[in-house]
Amino acid sequence: MCRKIKFSSKLFLLALIFGIWAAYTVQQLLPLKPLWNLGWGLIAAAVFYLGLTLLGKLARKAADYINRTLDSIPSDILLGGIAGLFMGILVGVLSTFPLSLLDGIGDVLTLGIFCLSGLLGATIGARRAPDFIKLWPHSAVTEETDGNLISPKVLDTSAIIDGRIYDVCLSHFLEGQLIVPTFVIEELQHIADSSDNIRRNKGRRGLELLSKMQKHTGIKIDIIEANIPEEKDVDNKLLRLCKQINACIITNDYNLNKVAELQGIKVLNINELTNAVKVIVYPGENMHIAIIKEGKEAGQGVGYLEDGTMVVVEDAHHEIGNELEVTVTSVFQTVAGRMIFTRKVREENGGSVNQVFQEVQEVKLYG
Repeated sequence: MCRKIKFSSKLFLLALIFGIWAAYTVQQLLPLKPLWNLGWGLIAAAVFYLGLTLLGKLARKAADYINRTLDSIPSDILLGGIAGLFMGILVGVLSTFPLSLLDGIGDVLTLGIFCLSGLLGATIGARRAPDFIKLWPHSAVTEETDGNLISPKVLDTSAIIDGRIYDVCLSHFLEGQLIVPTFVIEELQHIADSSDNIRRNKGRRGLELLSKMQKHTGIKIDIIEANIPEEKDVDNKLLRLCKQINACIITNDYNLNKVAELQGIKVLNINELTNAVKVIVYPGENMHIAIIKEGKEAGQGVGYLEDGTMVVVEDAHHEIGNELEVTVTSVFQTVAGRMIFTRKVREENGGSVNQVFQEVQEVKLYG
């Protein structure tokens, strides 16, 4: 606050000096009355003050935009762009030397080809920077021997709305930098502004999750300015961006998952991770399960494990609210997840006792 006051006072003093100088200059050129001369000086001072204030705001906005852009650009793309720019300038100098000997139109052609070479060099260097880094011998050895190179991971809209990515990051099973391009945030904002209540809540939940992840010190997440005008669909933009920066993609979208795999992009699917870390049980294994509701078939009771796996218990429809010890009879894998079929242990034990009793009777009868 004190800096702003000091800056404003200095600016006001400069404007006052400019107004006095303008009034003196006008008095030398035009013989006006002192009142008119004072008015011109005040107008000049006000224009000078407002103009410098506006230019200062524009300069600060431009500096903030440049800083955000530089922070969001990966280091390999920045280095590739700079190297490409120098190569383009070199090619431009060599190619325009014969044209510079021409008179008249030669100067125009020289300037045009020089600027075009620099622009093409910077563009090609930035777009193909990951491929150039792969060709560098030292980086290839480091990736093969040490394995320290970790690809960045681009978040899809579906993964952000799902919300489980936050817990996965806190579990420290996910390494590397998370990247969220601006067009994904624009899609989230569009969903949050939807007239449909469900879509609107999903969009707001996704924006809140991003804000929560940014504030957490243990999560490395960056929002980058990425614009791919030749692609209008968000999924195609994501795939194009992953190829440009050599990144993986985190998504729950089945179609995007398959398309990315076909294009050689590594996919991290939260649903596949969830299925992979579910508890594995085998037929004959005992467990305790709380019966929550009745099943679809007659006599069945249904409960759930901690990971959400459905457990169906035979002849347990009257045990709702009770915890039973059950034995696994079979495990059935579906598209939606895994289902475990069980029966109550006490009935199994009771059956075995009856069977033993019948065998004893048979021994006595036929013995």
